[in-house]
Amino acid sequence: MPLSTMNVVLSRDSQVRAMENTVTNAERYFGQFCSLLASYTRKTARLRDKADQLVKQLIDFANTENPELRATIRDFAEDLAKVQDYRQAEVERLEAKVISPLKLYGAQIKQTRADIKKCKRVQNNEIKQLEKLEKLRQKSPSDRQMISQAETSAQRASVDTNRSTHHLAETVDAFQEQKLKDLRRIFSDFVTIEMVFHAKAVEVYSSAFQTLENYDLERDLQDFRAKMRGIYGHNEARLLTDTNPAPSVPWPLASQSVQSTTAHQGKEAGDEEESEADSVEEIPLEDLKGQQQRHRD
Repeated sequence: MPLSTMNVVLSRDSQVRAMENTVTNAERYFGQFCSLLASYTRKTARLRDKADQLVKQLIDFANTENPELRATIRDFAEDLAKVQDYRQAEVERLEAKVISPLKLYGAQIKQTRADIKKCKRVQNNEIKQLEKLEKLRQKSPSDRQMISQAETSAQRASVDTNRSTHHLAETVDAFQEQKLKDLRRIFSDFVTIEMVFHAKAVEVYSSAFQTLENYDLERDLQDFRAKMRGIYGHNEARLLTDTNPAPSVPWPLASQSVQSTTAHQGKEAGDEEESEADSVEEIPLEDLKGQQQRHRD
């Protein structure tokens, strides 16, 4: 094979290898981008689900608390739920504008690889025709007819290779241009989607923070302490009555008064205990729970 012909063949082979490397790198990295961003989107969706659970628990908790805290926690949970609505929109946009375009690259890369294989087959045919021509020239230099046919076949193969290589170069060039544009667009969309979500989330989180800052803790404490005094106030009042000193009277009368008072108080205490016991026995457990619930409300 002449040196000039060999150089042309090697140049074409080098060109095709460079184009193949371009497609191989795109296939590798775009596949990784698609896999990682799909995982990123799934984790974002799982975070949304966990936050929804937190919102539900906050509302359940709020229903057990005093009115002031109940209203605060409900407002706070409402803001968190709003953030999850934005997160849901984030997930949907990531799937539509980031994941789907990356998935489409699989088919495009497959088609470009098929074009490369076709070009390499044409190149290999050219090399075979050139090798066949070279062997004829060495073994049968006087057989002009066979050599002429081999030269015609080699020239035809060379033309096919030139045409195929040129077509492949145009195809890969268009692929590379589209790849760069898509790469910029896909990641621009990714950043825009994230910026929109975080901007809206910061706005809502600021409202949630202000809701917590405005919570009147002292008012809830006063309500709680008032209820505690209401529960134990009756027993405290009775204790204070029992410890009041008796009025000053002459000794004999005082002694009689103490005995009479003690007997009377013992009887009253007994009657009162019996009355309270009867009262408790007469009220069903459900009614007690209902009274306590209304008392908390």
